[in-house]
Amino acid sequence: MADLSVVVDGLKLPNPFVIGSGPPGTNANVIGKAFDENWGAVICKTVSLDASKVVNVAPRYARMRATGTKEVIGWQNIELISDRSFEVWEDEFKKIKDKYPDRILIASIMEECNKDAWVELVERCQACGVDAFELNFSCPHGMPERKMGAAMGQDPELLEEVCGWVNGAATIPVWAKMTPNITHIVDPARASLKGGCEGIAAINTILSVMSVNLETLRPEPTVEGHSVPGGYSCKAVRPIALRMVMELATMMYGDGKSEGEFKDRSLSAIGGVESGEDAAQFILLGASTVQVCTGVMIHGYKMAGRMCEELNAFMDKHGFETIEDFRGHSLQYFTTHMDLVQRQKVAKAEKKAVREGMVTKDTAWEGDKFVEQSNKLVSNDD
Repeated sequence: MADLSVVVDGLKLPNPFVIGSGPPGTNANVIGKAFDENWGAVICKTVSLDASKVVNVAPRYARMRATGTKEVIGWQNIELISDRSFEVWEDEFKKIKDKYPDRILIASIMEECNKDAWVELVERCQACGVDAFELNFSCPHGMPERKMGAAMGQDPELLEEVCGWVNGAATIPVWAKMTPNITHIVDPARASLKGGCEGIAAINTILSVMSVNLETLRPEPTVEGHSVPGGYSCKAVRPIALRMVMELATMMYGDGKSEGEFKDRSLSAIGGVESGEDAAQFILLGASTVQVCTGVMIHGYKMAGRMCEELNAFMDKHGFETIEDFRGHSLQYFTTHMDLVQRQKVAKAEKKAVREGMVTKDTAWEGDKFVEQSNKLVSNDD
């Protein structure tokens, strides 16, 4: 049986499956449930110093189902960060680490563009014993007018400065969580890594309008007849997440043809993961860990066991003993369109030669047909 354990930025996880920041990590009770179900790590719902500014509404979710079925393929939320006081979180961080001292608890944190606030948040979380930070530079809705979340994550220059503040105070690993709501996700990621972050997490949800009700003519989810754009997640976003993770990994680690810029940094992938096979795809594109949030809201915490079994089966099938044996393996197969054209041209020429009985490889020579094969390789001299 394959070994699913991973070591990321010095953090030892029993498997690469991580609870992503959101409702599945919203308090000590559910975080404990996740550890009991053997999730590799848990990232809490994003915390800030002043939760009094956070007021959620209901309903705040909308679902897209596959036509004619109950299968959920898309999920939208207009959920805000944690509405629980930071003092409560401090107490719960300590209790979680006391009960699960060997498990990895990661604090997702977000603040306005204020150095003192970021530093205070970092220092107080560290004092509670959390194992790492994930900086929420990516929430697509809520309070962008306060330069928080994705509004900050879309500004590489500002990102590098804020990451510098955090890493100046942090004594534990720091990941920066990227927004997909940007033209080139590599730009803010590079800035975050230059700011000292040990890793990148990507992607957060995609800004969206789920639907318009054709009876009421109101957008959904509808709150008192009105709505706001929200974050889109679930399996429908996985192809977009795979593309962005590939771009980040190529920049960070290289693709076999070019050198990477940050080979010693980590990459945590997020986006529509619901199975071990989904996770394997992200790992093949360079991820060390794979986060799940919406999937837990649909399938529950027990899905970790099933995903571990599925990932194990994939690894056994291919003879991979560890995650590192295949991490990033598929990056080498991305190229340019012009290269695809040339490769196809060469392949067609080789197939034609084979059809006409021409030897294209030394192993194709046959003793009984040696003269015949030689003649076919002579240019037309008649």
